[in-house]
Amino acid sequence: MDDDVISIHSSHESGAEELDRRAILEPVVKRVVDALGGYEGGVYRMGDEVSGCLRDLKKLWRKDDTDDERTVARIFWETRVLPNDLVPILLATAGKGLVEDKRAIACADLMTAMTWPIDMAAELQELDEELDKGTDYTQLMFSHLNYKAALLTPGVMQALFGVLLPPISKSAKERKERDGQIVNLILHLIRNLIFIKDLPANMHLSADQAEYSSLQTRLVKALSETHTLDLLLTIAANTSNDPLFNASNTLVLEIFYLLFRGIKPHLLAIDQSKQPAQNLHRLLAAEDKKKKDLARNASSRHSRFGTTIAVQLKPSKKPVSPDADAEGPNDLAHGSNPDSRPLVLHRQAAITRESGSILDFAKRSKARKSNKIDELAREDNLSVEAKIVLQGFARESLDSSFNPFLRSLLKDIKSERPKIKEKDHLRLLYITKWFLEFFLISRSNEKAIEGPRKWNLGLVAEVTDRGWIIWVLKRMRQAMDEKPKMWNELQAGIECLTQLLLLIDIMSSSVISDPHLNEAAAVLQQQLIYNGEVLDISLESLRSYKEGTQSLAYLNASVHLAYALLRMLERWGKENTGAVYVRKKKPGKRKKTTGQGLVDEDGVPDVENEPDGDSEEEVIHETMFTFDAFEMKFANSEITKTLLTYLSRYRDFDSPEFMKRAVNLIHRQVVKTKAEGLYFNVSTLNLFKTILDDQKSLPKDHSSKDLVKLVNFILHKFFKALEEEPFLAVEAFFPKNRGHWKQYSSWEPETKGRHEREAVEDTRFPPEVQVKKGYSWSEQIGIAIAALVEDSKTELVEWVKDILVLVIRQRNKIVEETDQKRQDEEIDLEDDGQKKLTPSTEAISQFLDYLIPYISDEHAEAATKNSILKLIFRLLKFTIHDEDGDELQWIVPAVILPSDLQSSLNVVDQFLQHPIDLDGKKASQLLSKKTRRRRRRRSPSNSDVELLEDDEPKRKRREKKKKEDKQYKSAQFIEDSDAEYGDMDAFLEREKALRDKAAMAAAQSGKIGTMRATGTKKRRRKGKDVDARKKGRVGRNPENHPVGDANADEDISDSDDDILGSMRRKPQPAPRARPRPRPVPKRSTRPESSVGALDEDDVGVDEVTIRRTGKGRLILSEDDEI
Repeated sequence: MDDDVISIHSSHESGAEELDRRAILEPVVKRVVDALGGYEGGVYRMGDEVSGCLRDLKKLWRKDDTDDERTVARIFWETRVLPNDLVPILLATAGKGLVEDKRAIACADLMTAMTWPIDMAAELQELDEELDKGTDYTQLMFSHLNYKAALLTPGVMQALFGVLLPPISKSAKERKERDGQIVNLILHLIRNLIFIKDLPANMHLSADQAEYSSLQTRLVKALSETHTLDLLLTIAANTSNDPLFNASNTLVLEIFYLLFRGIKPHLLAIDQSKQPAQNLHRLLAAEDKKKKDLARNASSRHSRFGTTIAVQLKPSKKPVSPDADAEGPNDLAHGSNPDSRPLVLHRQAAITRESGSILDFAKRSKARKSNKIDELAREDNLSVEAKIVLQGFARESLDSSFNPFLRSLLKDIKSERPKIKEKDHLRLLYITKWFLEFFLISRSNEKAIEGPRKWNLGLVAEVTDRGWIIWVLKRMRQAMDEKPKMWNELQAGIECLTQLLLLIDIMSSSVISDPHLNEAAAVLQQQLIYNGEVLDISLESLRSYKEGTQSLAYLNASVHLAYALLRMLERWGKENTGAVYVRKKKPGKRKKTTGQGLVDEDGVPDVENEPDGDSEEEVIHETMFTFDAFEMKFANSEITKTLLTYLSRYRDFDSPEFMKRAVNLIHRQVVKTKAEGLYFNVSTLNLFKTILDDQKSLPKDHSSKDLVKLVNFILHKFFKALEEEPFLAVEAFFPKNRGHWKQYSSWEPETKGRHEREAVEDTRFPPEVQVKKGYSWSEQIGIAIAALVEDSKTELVEWVKDILVLVIRQRNKIVEETDQKRQDEEIDLEDDGQKKLTPSTEAISQFLDYLIPYISDEHAEAATKNSILKLIFRLLKFTIHDEDGDELQWIVPAVILPSDLQSSLNVVDQFLQHPIDLDGKKASQLLSKKTRRRRRRRSPSNSDVELLEDDEPKRKRREKKKKEDKQYKSAQFIEDSDAEYGDMDAFLEREKALRDKAAMAAAQSGKIGTMRATGTKKRRRKGKDVDARKKGRVGRNPENHPVGDANADEDISDSDDDILGSMRRKPQPAPRARPRPRPVPKRSTRPESSVGALDEDDVGVDEVTIRRTGKGRLILSEDDEI
């Protein structure tokens, strides 16, 4: 009893409080409204204090800011102040030319406030369950419809447009802050009117109610007649030029969104004059299909007396005896089975159809959560005239304002202007998607019609900008990372990205004859692939779909994106066979770093770290992209579930394109990736059975026929797998996730052959290093040189200088001889002002790759294992001849001109004399390790396996294999002949002259005459190193050796004084160490240009080759050996 008393008392107090608030405000509002004016003789007469009354009404309206019941708004509606007073006052002022009258502006202000959209979701969340139990927003929503109808009275929109014109017509210098406020006010009023949703069309409503279902059509026509749409286009096209227009670009964006979300682009792009006939044809076809379905399942005219069929369950069991009922309640104990009793069916369809499906008719269907159709768009009941107006408005928008409008909005978003709200991102994505789809459909329709093309791709060029694509991907990633996920914005991003892919596909098609567009499309495709986010989003959007959580439009958008992306990648992969990489970002471990970063035992930072404290590193990996590997990622059970959900709505498909997408993606899973096991589920088989039962009612197009063929193919695979593995009948009741489908599919893992190469991490050498980001090329060289100097390796820098000097001299000699330019005086190598020759094409063609010689073991080891020296070599554009060798052999490529080499030499010499300023840091702190390169290795062959079984050492195996290979190759060139080729005496005379000339040059320069400029005497190697050197020996190609004739030997003897002299001045580490000769490639030259001697088997041969003897000796002539 006490509880009842308390409840009644509290309710009474609440009601009394509400009554008191209304009782206080209602008389005040009515007196102010009465003072506004009234009708006299059919003409509205304004009161003397109309301006003050309008200000009082605005003050009263603000009372609702703290009132959840919106008491003042309800009183305004009951007094009908807007249609009875505000509209006549506006027509009497602005409607008669007084567009700057304060009364007209005050009326527009009140109209904007009274028609402001009500966010029902937010309002209902703010309501208190006890205090606001009786709150009803139906009256307020209905009042907005009446306000919209009142403002569509003839002359009102024209008057509002008149109020808007004076501030716009002023120049930028003459405008004041009030002018911008007036423009903003009228645009908000237009936004409010477009936002108000009409009642759904219903032929059973009254005439007044039917009027409220066509208000949007009247509004669109009124905006067109008053040229308000043209004004919106002007604002959108000049947002970058006029500050007043730029301040309203987000408001214009919202107006565009509200106008175009009520109609789909493909319906607006077609010829509107033919649309009523097409709609009638579509409705008649749907009605005819419905009649056929009913006739197929209905009873025939001969069954008017009904049909009765008895169905026996489990007929193999013994039937129940006739006197079973007399046995009483103990019949079950005596063995009678109630499941074997017959069931009586009173349907004629039971004769031809399965009894189980007939029994399902009587079952009560389980209530299922309804699916949302589309949360972004709505269906407006627009007439043909309104659609024609919007069609022209959309075409004018694309032609005049689309690119500058998007550019202005994106600039404001990136600048984080305060006017940018969170919903503006969603609206921009939707509007971009809408206009892109409208453009592509209009272009395809124009393609079929002969005539001049006006839908050129430049109209939507802004969406192909790199900054725009990055912003779209960023917003989509943020939408997916939010908790909970922003499905609406993600749907808009998916649809926008899909239209962008379709646009790029058109740009790359053979129909486009412009090579610049084709090149731009290729670049965009490669950037999208390398970025990798588009690939991840296409997979994630399909995997994350949950029926009932997202809308059906989201499902359709996800399927469309995957379909368009796979088609584009497949076509692009066929046209581009080169290696393409995709970037993968993986968050690394959180590491606590100091200001100098993590430094390992070698003194080189392992990774590039920020100088801040705790930070989570983001590691970027690059993996090779192949279409087959990416297509294989679609073989996923969650994606299959989404596709089956999409396919289960096949009866609702209103276009063959929807069926085509579903069939294409399922075909890729089943046939391309051989993952038919994903469909071996009972629920899937039941869906396939339903499709086969309805195949007669499916549309007569290719996509429906392909669906039936695909279903039969999957069923054939299922029953074949069931024969091989009967346990599949049980597994069909369980999901095929985590790779369980593979054992029942024709998919097979990749098997590597015996001789197939596989990638392994190269751990033979220390990891490579690189200079941290932010330094130029010359600064990187300076940092590397400083690191060598810190490590007391200055002699390596001098060696680099000597290499550059030698190569410069040799190539300048070639330029001089080829271009017939002689110098009077010998060029000093140490002269910084060395003349730079501009080589001709003929001279450049004679440049050869220079194989860097290793004068000592220290140089060979440094070039192979010193990471900093190798960094300098890479910066100088030196390359490695054979990365698989046990000892790296560096070459100076022939493509590097002497002038470039001279510039590199100047940079090295400058930083050696004047070290780079590192602001107190060590050079090693500015270096970071690179990921180890990966090399290819072969799996062991049969012969290797046999040798392994015999436990033969690796070195002996290599020697044996090399010997067999050498004997086999030598046998190809052995001929049994005693004939002599050429004049041997003349050859020996030429050789003697060369030796005399070399001896004379050696006497003048002080070096040994038999020593080569690019190689010296053989140095000792021990054990494994000898075999490693033999195995990794290079120089079999003539391009690796720049010296091949007598003139070259003469040049070398004249130009090597400084480099060899500097080497002689350096202390030798081991007194008995002998330098090894540089490997010399086989080369065929003219007899007068040979520097080698003939072997006994080569006597009389015109073309002389330089070869190695079996004992590792280098033969220079008949009587000189080293």
